Amino acid sequence: MDRLLFLGTGDAMGVPRVYCDCSVCMEARQTGVNRRLRSSVMVEGEGGSFLIDCGPDWRSQMETLEKRITEKVLVTHAHFDHIAGLPEWADACRWTDRKGQLYAPMEVITNIVVQFPWLKNNLELIAIDDGIQLAGWHITGWKVCHGKNGYSYAYRLEQGDYSWVYCSDAINLSHMEKQPMVGLNLLVLGTSFYHETAEFSSRSVYDMKEAEQLLQEINPNKVIYTHMSHDVDLSQDYRLPQEVTLARTGLEVVLS
Repeated sequence: MDRLLFLGTGDAMGVPRVYCDCSVCMEARQTGVNRRLRSSVMVEGEGGSFLIDCGPDWRSQMETLEKRITEKVLVTHAHFDHIAGLPEWADACRWTDRKGQLYAPMEVITNIVVQFPWLKNNLELIAIDDGIQLAGWHITGWKVCHGKNGYSYAYRLEQGDYSWVYCSDAINLSHMEKQPMVGLNLLVLGTSFYHETAEFSSRSVYDMKEAEQLLQEINPNKVIYTHMSHDVDLSQDYRLPQEVTLARTGLEVVLS
């Protein structure tokens, strides 16, 4: 049975934010309902599994799963909260005498190598501009607007008549960028805030109010919001659309 497991559901700073004493951060420190590591998921399917993104919390996420190694990682973009765990992963591969497989579009690989030029010693860097098959899923990626932070990649995964998309870091998508999202069984979408009031030109990820407009256009069957900041309190009722769920660490979703 194929499944999706949420290892981290937080934005770039995670929750609690180290400098913050807001009610959400304080709750995260005390009872942990809102405690969020940086966003990452594991896809388990036919013949294996892989991660999407490998941020600074990779080691903690692996310990929680009681897993000693990661074999394959698919990367969305070369920002700290999505790739900072790569050196630890590569070092684990060195100590266990194996070579991990890192998948990403070539321009993302190029940016990763600039930051961590030694990774290629212990990781096989595989460009997937023409798509890839992983764990029984056919995966295609496309560039999406990441606002002031440039770009990220979203991934569409297909198996039989089931299709879903992982898009953790995007905002203000164009018509062309939305097209691979139309009519999905599942959309996993980053929404850092319920309603973000910062100047639009300074922003980089959808908020939940904007995401609701997007959902009306693309009409997915089911939606899970992730990449959430300390603005989002999981104990609150935000009166979201019926098909929307807020991700929690450890959330498992059957992909069928």
